[in-house]
Amino acid sequence: MITLAACQYHIDLLETWDAYARHLTTLCEQAVAQGAQLLLLPEYAGLVLSGQLPAAERSDLHASIAGIQPLVLRWLELCEQIARDCGVYLQPGSMPVLDEDGQYRNRAWLFGPQGCLGSQDKLMMTRFELEQWNIAAGSELNVFDTDLGKLGILICYDNEFPMLARALAEQGADLILAPSCTDTAAGFYRVRIGAQARALENQVAVLQSPTVGMAAWSPALDENTGRAALYVPSDYGMPANGIAAESPELSPAQSHWLICQLDLDEVRRVRDNGQVFTRRDWPKQFGCVGSAKH
Repeated sequence: MITLAACQYHIDLLETWDAYARHLTTLCEQAVAQGAQLLLLPEYAGLVLSGQLPAAERSDLHASIAGIQPLVLRWLELCEQIARDCGVYLQPGSMPVLDEDGQYRNRAWLFGPQGCLGSQDKLMMTRFELEQWNIAAGSELNVFDTDLGKLGILICYDNEFPMLARALAEQGADLILAPSCTDTAAGFYRVRIGAQARALENQVAVLQSPTVGMAAWSPALDENTGRAALYVPSDYGMPANGIAAESPELSPAQSHWLICQLDLDEVRRVRDNGQVFTRRDWPKQFGCVGSAKH
């Protein structure tokens, strides 16, 4: 049994590095004090760093993204230190990062008690990211070996595409982390439905962490809506609706941790002894599609 913490992360204006560092450290310590072994923050949580920029710069979409790049290394060092000091796994959300090819990519890192374990780029970009942010897609899927189990990361919109989660499952991932950032309830439900479907299809667990709150000071994080949740297959020994845990409010007034328990052995058990074998039967559907009559 492992204890997970998924944050409904309220977007607050933090205008100095020290204020931000205290905020993130205190927030993580609150989850650790409740027994959390793995902490998940949402997509674009790193963009809160733009609050440290001059008002004119942080209120400009492209200037705010460019303006936080000198803070990326310091942010990574802070996240790594928190994970080491607390002895936990920390996925602190994602942020846009300028790569050597001149393209920005939406990147999420995973840290553990031993340091940085690597990163995962978002692979499927939304219209807003492509048409307004000019953020490019990543190209690889990674699986992270941890003491808790094998983990994968699908960032927000990535959860709406079945083959990505399937690839992670085939590489051995038992838990998928789903950091998300959605401005409307419809956007949140799109990611939620996708995450639940991926848990069902692959007989794995999916943990979602969303941004919440209004941030008029940020054109990137202006409106945020969503619930944190842990999704599992609907099967013997699992919740009938596939929701193992869910935060009570859609948009709380401050950051809120969803603390939940997950037994990955039980998740694996349904693959061999469940009512259905969706994971095992996955390849059969392609023969049916290939034989469809027109």
